[in-house]
Amino acid sequence: MSATTKLLAIAAVAFGLPLAAHAEDYAGGAIKTMETSKGEVLTDAKGMTLYTFDKDAENTSNCYDDCAVKWPPLMADASATDAAPFTLVSRKDGSRQWAHNGKPLYVWQADKQPGDVSGDGVGGAWHVVKE
Repeated sequence: MSATTKLLAIAAVAFGLPLAAHAEDYAGGAIKTMETSKGEVLTDAKGMTLYTFDKDAENTSNCYDDCAVKWPPLMADASATDAAPFTLVSRKDGSRQWAHNGKPLYVWQADKQPGDVSGDGVGGAWHVVKE
């Protein structure tokens, strides 16, 4: 983490603000990094923490129906292209979802603001994503 990012994080904590300083942009801006209480994690473009699911197979999502309501997939637009280590996986309906090192990426419905990491460890199967 750069000195500037550290100073922004300290100021955010001091003033009770979310830690919203983005250090890097990836996948055409669809994925960023942010300093959180769990360290630097990957987020979507809005700063919402990204998670992986232990029950997914490599390059395959197994989170559908109620699971996908609670854990919305990080969807890719039609023009998105792979940019290692970020790749695209196809969902059952033909849409595409971002993955990191072959693991599909999701946000958690209970995270309400950028930097929240309340989904880490849910059910022993969900984990924040670090670079």
